[in-house]
Amino acid sequence: MPATGFDAERRYDDERFATSEVFNSDRMKVVCGYFDPGQFIPVHAPDSDVAITVRSGSGVVREGETEHRVGPGDIVVVPAGTARGVKADDEERLEATLVTAPPPTDAEHDPVRAGLRRGEFDPRAGSE
Repeated sequence: MPATGFDAERRYDDERFATSEVFNSDRMKVVCGYFDPGQFIPVHAPDSDVAITVRSGSGVVREGETEHRVGPGDIVVVPAGTARGVKADDEERLEATLVTAPPPTDAEHDPVRAGLRRGEFDPRAGSE
């Protein structure tokens, strides 16, 4: 069984959010997510459920058309097929655990890569 902690996995990237994979199977994927101020996972809608637990910092988790303000200890669960994204506030870093079941496919991450290239949190709404 993998055992680790946020401090052991922590890494940030000046260009985009960073993740550290803790566990990955055909049924579930667990990552620690590290966001510098303003960094984000673009809105996308893979065929997997996700549970996002905020460890530190603050930001927004998009669930469909709803934006949930989040802070330490908050949990947001978004069902498969629902548009979702995560964005750190502009003033502070955000750290969270993201658990997806089943893990998204590589093709389902294409909208994430495209949004990052364009610098768009929600490609459906234009640049934010």
